[in-house]
Amino acid sequence: MPFVRVGYMEQQYTEQELPCISRCILKALIEHFQVPEKDYFQVFHAHKQSEFYYSPDYLNVPRTDKLLYIQITMGSGRTTEQKKSFYHRLAELLSIECKIRQEDVFVTLVETEFENWSFGNGLAQMIL
Repeated sequence: MPFVRVGYMEQQYTEQELPCISRCILKALIEHFQVPEKDYFQVFHAHKQSEFYYSPDYLNVPRTDKLLYIQITMGSGRTTEQKKSFYHRLAELLSIECKIRQEDVFVTLVETEFENWSFGNGLAQMIL
């Protein structure tokens, strides 16, 4: 049940590159968190340069304007090891399949409980 938001600076990625990024995120979610293939909800946001800020070297990670902010809201319950392997695999997939530098992959996981989700029809499908 992940909901994925991807932010990037406008003109850094083309409309042709975004589907590759989307597929890599879904693939990593399936592999490491056993997310069903049809549990696929993602939005991409291009930001003007004046709206996009980052440290070019925080924690000794050299970032560029091609930085991707990937925020994944999902149900809680994954282990620290699952999360660490997910981060590694996602950066690896994006590097191999989309030619994105691993240093430019910034990921946050936001965990919520099942009662905080409605997938439509005004129902809390995950707790019925």
